[in-house]
Amino acid sequence: MNTLPPPRFTITEEEIERVVARFYARVRAHPELAPIFAAHVTDWAHHEAKIARFWKGSILHQKGYEGSPMIAHRRAGDVEGGHFPLWLATFDAVLRETLAPEAAAAWSALAHRIGKGLRMGVEDVGRPPDAVPNLR
Repeated sequence: MNTLPPPRFTITEEEIERVVARFYARVRAHPELAPIFAAHVTDWAHHEAKIARFWKGSILHQKGYEGSPMIAHRRAGDVEGGHFPLWLATFDAVLRETLAPEAAAAWSALAHRIGKGLRMGVEDVGRPPDAVPNLR
């Protein structure tokens, strides 16, 4: 099991905001992801600012993000484990197109780590408490 922390990398607040904006522009046009997000996001500017705060906290250790991604994804009700590879592939493409290779690779590693945890949490929604969790 990989217990190493994600690699540190240099990135600016402006780069984080640019990645988030480009990612959500792609999400809004994605045939499978767009309907899921559209069902939950009514104010895209607010959502993008919130997610930028999440990444600034995760990468730059800034305060400002409040919330729980796990709870949000579990409560949505229509987010499935199979959506995470689509999300990550879209995110990775934006990272590669927007950032230097080292920063893109490091942020991708962090996103995949977070995505793996969220996927496991979403896939376990509705399982009986004594059921064996899905650990794939």
